[in-house]
Amino acid sequence: MPLATLIRRSSLPCPDISTDQAARLLSTHYGLTGALKELGSHQDRNFRVDGGEGRRFVLKICHGDYSTTELAAQHAALRHLADVPGIRVPQVITALNGQDLLSTEVEGHPVHVRLLEFIEGQSLAHVEHLSQPVVAGLAQLCARVDVALADFRHPGLERILQWDPRHASALVRHLLPVIEDADKRACIAQAAEQAHARLVPLVAGLPIQAIHMDITEYNVVWDRDAHHMWQLQGLIDFGDLVSTWRIADLSVTCAALLHHAQGDPLYILSAIQAYHAINPLQPQELQALWPLIVARSAVLVLSSEQQASIEPDNAYIQANLASEWNIFDVATSVPMALMEAAIFNAVGQLDTAGEEHSFAPLLPGLNGQAFTSVDLGVLSEHFEAGNWEQSGIDEQLLKDAARAHGLAASRYGEYRLSRTLPDSAREPDTFALHVELVIPYGIAVHAPFHGALRHTADGALVLVGSDMNLRLWGVRSDFDSGVQFAAGDVIGQGGGSLIVQLCSEPDVSPPLFTTPSRAVAWQALCPSPKALLGFDCDAPGAENAAELLARRDASFARSQKHYYQAPPQIERGWRNHLIDMQGRSYLDMLNNVAVLGHGHPRMVQVAARQWSMLNTNSRFHYAAIAEFSERLLKLAPEGMDRVFLVNSGTEANDLAIRLAWAYSGGRDVLSVLEAYHGWSVATDAISTSIADNPQALSTRPDWVHPVVAPNTYRGEARGADSTPFYLQSVDAHLARLAEQGRQLAGFICEPVYGNAGGISLPPGYLQQVYQKVRAQGGVCIADEVQVGYGRLGHYFWGFEEQGVVPDIITMAKGMGNGHPLGAVITRREIAEALEAEGYFFSSSGGSPVSCRIGMAVLDVMEEEKLWENAQVVGGHFKERLLALIDKHPLVGAAHGSGFYLGLELVRNRQTLEPATEETAYLCDRLRELGIFMQPTGDYLNILKIKPPMVTTRRSVDFFVDNVSKVLSELEG
Repeated sequence: MPLATLIRRSSLPCPDISTDQAARLLSTHYGLTGALKELGSHQDRNFRVDGGEGRRFVLKICHGDYSTTELAAQHAALRHLADVPGIRVPQVITALNGQDLLSTEVEGHPVHVRLLEFIEGQSLAHVEHLSQPVVAGLAQLCARVDVALADFRHPGLERILQWDPRHASALVRHLLPVIEDADKRACIAQAAEQAHARLVPLVAGLPIQAIHMDITEYNVVWDRDAHHMWQLQGLIDFGDLVSTWRIADLSVTCAALLHHAQGDPLYILSAIQAYHAINPLQPQELQALWPLIVARSAVLVLSSEQQASIEPDNAYIQANLASEWNIFDVATSVPMALMEAAIFNAVGQLDTAGEEHSFAPLLPGLNGQAFTSVDLGVLSEHFEAGNWEQSGIDEQLLKDAARAHGLAASRYGEYRLSRTLPDSAREPDTFALHVELVIPYGIAVHAPFHGALRHTADGALVLVGSDMNLRLWGVRSDFDSGVQFAAGDVIGQGGGSLIVQLCSEPDVSPPLFTTPSRAVAWQALCPSPKALLGFDCDAPGAENAAELLARRDASFARSQKHYYQAPPQIERGWRNHLIDMQGRSYLDMLNNVAVLGHGHPRMVQVAARQWSMLNTNSRFHYAAIAEFSERLLKLAPEGMDRVFLVNSGTEANDLAIRLAWAYSGGRDVLSVLEAYHGWSVATDAISTSIADNPQALSTRPDWVHPVVAPNTYRGEARGADSTPFYLQSVDAHLARLAEQGRQLAGFICEPVYGNAGGISLPPGYLQQVYQKVRAQGGVCIADEVQVGYGRLGHYFWGFEEQGVVPDIITMAKGMGNGHPLGAVITRREIAEALEAEGYFFSSSGGSPVSCRIGMAVLDVMEEEKLWENAQVVGGHFKERLLALIDKHPLVGAAHGSGFYLGLELVRNRQTLEPATEETAYLCDRLRELGIFMQPTGDYLNILKIKPPMVTTRRSVDFFVDNVSKVLSELEG
């Protein structure tokens, strides 16, 4: 069939069939009745049939001039795939006459009628973001179908199909007039011509077989499981089945994925990797893939515009138009050569060695003079206290180096810290594809190879060679565009600052910087200019994060876990952000240790000065230990007059237990279920969080007596009036100890329930528990390690919310802003009870450096009003989290206050079924968006939000907006 005839046929509107007429066809030919609902389609009239007893079908009606051989091929393919593992396709339902394809007439118009099984589920066309498992799932399905159809043969496959990429160029030329806008028309024509030019040398080597040709989010059926995760249900609509290039099937899938790529064409690389792992692609197929995607995007736009002009009232077509223009825009947003390099790199077949070139010197007048290489990377010693945020800092550092040493140069292939983007979901373009030189004004610049000169609108001077272009900024040249130069000719004079960039593609205008995800691909197009500069201007290669993680796993005990399965390598921080080795900033919502934020200059100054003078253990006599102890006692309730200094929260709680034992004469301790207090033998014994220790409930020693967790949200009793219920558990344990004649040592509890996300204890709970414990000779320990020290905003200590004063206060975490520092505050008589058992000593606890850092933390908290910030910004934070409850069904509650907050995710607000898998997805997705967050709680369904206390309103809004975005993805 000629292509023009095919186009006319494929441009026909859907058959004019009413629901009543379809119902009569169904009854007459299949003996079925039921409710019919029309389904969208380009050219078939499709109806979903609810046949009762859970049976559903799809009635498909197409024009009578469609080839029955082609329709028979579809049915044969469905039968061929029916028993293939991992592929589910609809069953073809036979009519009453035993046929599976009927040719009949409706109102005198010939039609073909078929009935297929309906696969329950939905398409993902409406879903804005498809997760990587879904992207990989689509590609894996495509690969499996291609493998299964490789030996499938049928006469109906040998047809001329509008969507067959072998006809794309002719189809585009035929349909171009449908685009009225001249600029859009020219853009489509240019893209199609470029794709065709790159495909022509490849077509002879492309394998041909039967393919589905439409494995897209429209034709792959998915459904959410109980965890809100998408699960693949089946593949439908074999209307584009054809024998053509194998790689065309993957190109169709990838083109469809571009609609969900949020502007990033490299989004499809994981799909290519997933396909290639199952059905390995040949090099020429990998080369052809992106041109095929571009051609497909042009055909999609033109076909939909053509069909829309014929059926302006077809809502299905109109809805697809915006999507297909979006696909075209993304497909044409990057050079084809770049995507080719990215695709080869994704499957591990990119030649990174590059072609060797011989160049004449660019600056022969400087031969023999050494350039000072200026480190502008993430670890550069030139950067401190956030100075990389200053506008023009890189240029200033280069000029400073040139003043000091004569000549200075930046480094090619370096991830620049100055280009990081705090509070941004966008990957920053940090990777330098150029070198910037500071050279004498007026120095002659020579052509390193034969080429023609060209001036660009952005002020660049471009030397266009046969296989390489040189882009220069900062060169004054009196020559006009088009002038030819031989290697070694003078082309201009340097103006003091010179930017140098090479590019191997004549029609490509590369950026000066690119993102880490595009860096390898762009390097293949923009090699280092070191050969023409005459010195090594490349940044040193860094070990990638995966290799470093393997080294960690090989030497560092694995029970010491790390965040995320494939964590980024974090080597720098500033305020409430952490920065990886590629210069990406992550909003830190985890770090209750760094209360002042990361990289605080006061910490650097104080630690360095004290360390330069003295750092020793607390058995020596020096002023800092007395000064810091006095400062801590001023923060404590009246009556507390003794301080112990230790290294960590674990040590503080362990010491608190020893103090309770010594003072009470007993050993039995009451703790609270679902709590965590540390990793030492004693603190692990009183910790009952199964999130931290899955065996916690079955391995407690007999001196530990966990009471029921007073969780007012999901506990056995809920709400503000639940105090009496939770006291029953305390009473029962105390009564049992009394009956056995065992002396109670004490009770330890976080005054705000930390592991549960900062839930307040029920009113009056601690008042009554403390009274009961003290009545039996025990002491009351407030574990303030996580929740104290001003983090709650309205209270400096957590126990203040309950209106109590404990006997022992333990703390650590933020006391040292990351330096190992903890403390126990208590009364003299309790402290001195330990002396009967011997003295206490902590090697680094209370050292001069630790004490000076501890006092500096208190000073900065006061000077920078961080407690006030926890109240004000923390209050805004809580309000925004509470607002999520009304917007998202998965949000059950927002807990806590200040900068100790919890967001609890549930699948059902009545049963409070924890949304564990959804919370894990949320945390992983937030990392993709530039936010560090981890789940907590025994069900790992709570976001425990405890950022540095310098967190800003902007960061809060960035966090909550992205949490809402991801929840919408889960719920959509």
